[in-house]
Amino acid sequence: MGLMTQKKITAPLVKNNLETRFIGQNLFCYDSISSTMDGAREHALKHAPEGTAVFAEQQTQGRGRLKREWLTRPGNIAVSIILYPPKSYLNSLIMLSSLAVKQSIEATTGLSCRLKWPNDVLINGKKVCGILIETKTQINRMEYAIIGIGINVNLSIAAHPEIQNTATSLVDELKQPVDRIIFLRRLFREMEELYTASLEGETLFPRWRAALATLGQPVRARHGDDVYEGTAEDVQTDGSLLLRLADGQRLRFTVGDVTLRA
Repeated sequence: MGLMTQKKITAPLVKNNLETRFIGQNLFCYDSISSTMDGAREHALKHAPEGTAVFAEQQTQGRGRLKREWLTRPGNIAVSIILYPPKSYLNSLIMLSSLAVKQSIEATTGLSCRLKWPNDVLINGKKVCGILIETKTQINRMEYAIIGIGINVNLSIAAHPEIQNTATSLVDELKQPVDRIIFLRRLFREMEELYTASLEGETLFPRWRAALATLGQPVRARHGDDVYEGTAEDVQTDGSLLLRLADGQRLRFTVGDVTLRA
């Protein structure tokens, strides 16, 4: 069975007892949408309040990083959140979002998470969450940033053999369903706390770096048509990855132009 019985998510249910000042306070919930990123972008272009979020039970044209398909099935979480940070915050967005998801999962389920560079959240080495970030920038400012988060929550992975070797879900790891409304409230809270603290000068980098499972691991990095194999040696404060090749050469990869394969 691929789907656990659960309560439908509505804005009033999530906003009841929501402990945030702005993230999630303006919330749009859909039974089905092309993608929450598309929905959020429409609101961002109309200058919706910061923290506006778009949630969908199903996405018909959801996508992950590098335009990979990401279909959201009922029982999961697909949400996109609009922020208006300063342009200097651009490199912190992936740290903010991945740490918020990690801390939300650990707080609500007790499960331990690690991060795969640049933007996957892992439980026991398998992907439970993917993150997509879209920004629109002008020369001197960021017009908007949208953080899209897709989490396998109450999805039985056994019902989807095509992802069984690489993916997991909270229900499979916990052996019991997760209340998605409680989880969403916690996600919005964690994101707001991290975002506010970092805007006030707290750096997210040490916490993010410490959570990375990628460091020290052999990886294959693809940049355009070129493929490089080596050891993921370190990350820099801008979020880029340093790869040590077998011949001793060290290459730097930024988030947008590389995929990792163990």
